[in-house]
Amino acid sequence: MEIKKIAVIGAGQMGHGIALVSAKAGYDVILNDIKDEFVQGGIAKIEKFLARSVQKGRMEESEKEAVMGRIKGTVDLNDLADSDLVIEAIVENPEIKKGLFIKLDSICKEDCILASNTSTIPITDLASSTKRPEKFIGMHFMNPVPIMKLVEVITGLRTSDETTGLINDLSEKMGKTPIEVNDSPGFVSNRILLPMINEAIYCLYEGVGTPEAIDGVMKLGMNHPMGPLALADLIGLDICLSVMNVLYDGFNDSKYRPCPLLKKKVQAGMLGRKTGMGFYDYNKE
Repeated sequence: MEIKKIAVIGAGQMGHGIALVSAKAGYDVILNDIKDEFVQGGIAKIEKFLARSVQKGRMEESEKEAVMGRIKGTVDLNDLADSDLVIEAIVENPEIKKGLFIKLDSICKEDCILASNTSTIPITDLASSTKRPEKFIGMHFMNPVPIMKLVEVITGLRTSDETTGLINDLSEKMGKTPIEVNDSPGFVSNRILLPMINEAIYCLYEGVGTPEAIDGVMKLGMNHPMGPLALADLIGLDICLSVMNVLYDGFNDSKYRPCPLLKKKVQAGMLGRKTGMGFYDYNKE
């Protein structure tokens, strides 16, 4: 099988980034979301990113136009029927994702690979909603997608070696470094990262230090490029909470219990950069 056409479902921060790197790698891309304004918004962000690359001399205007010409938008899932690969990048909710994959299973051609960009939900569980678990895989891109090199490739219990090989090759063509991991809640990346962020939130919650102090210690002492609280704001506190809940439910271990302060921030709508307020105030920027 050869992958020529890629569909990306979800035109948000992750989805439009995946569409961008796919089109830059030479693939025909169809970007889907539930509203046309979301689709057009994602395409506009792709064009803005590419325009900035042209301004900085990283690419020619003709190359930018060629990339944009490979991207189409749609709100109709039936337009994805002839795709060779569908990458889902929607809300981190297992039931919503499963509902989507049930529809895709009936729409997409038999040899189409279905992939999820989930950051924490077990791939085997998502694959169980389809009749093609051997062609189901996890492709966990890092944020921001155009810049970060890693793609965490997660194999479910029944993912075939052929599917895994195709996705590894595809990731490399996108300029990424694929690293294979086995299926487990949070995989490797978020099983390690989010408990660290959660512990930083506990430090703030218990008055051990200010956000600046906590982040400063991790940046200067551990050589992290960004402190854990600033990183949580970048990721989105709602997503952080969702990941911690998956880990807590998946392992039934109290070390994954979300910090009460994280829950309060989400309840208050203080989700980080995307709302202008999280552990830091971004409204002044």
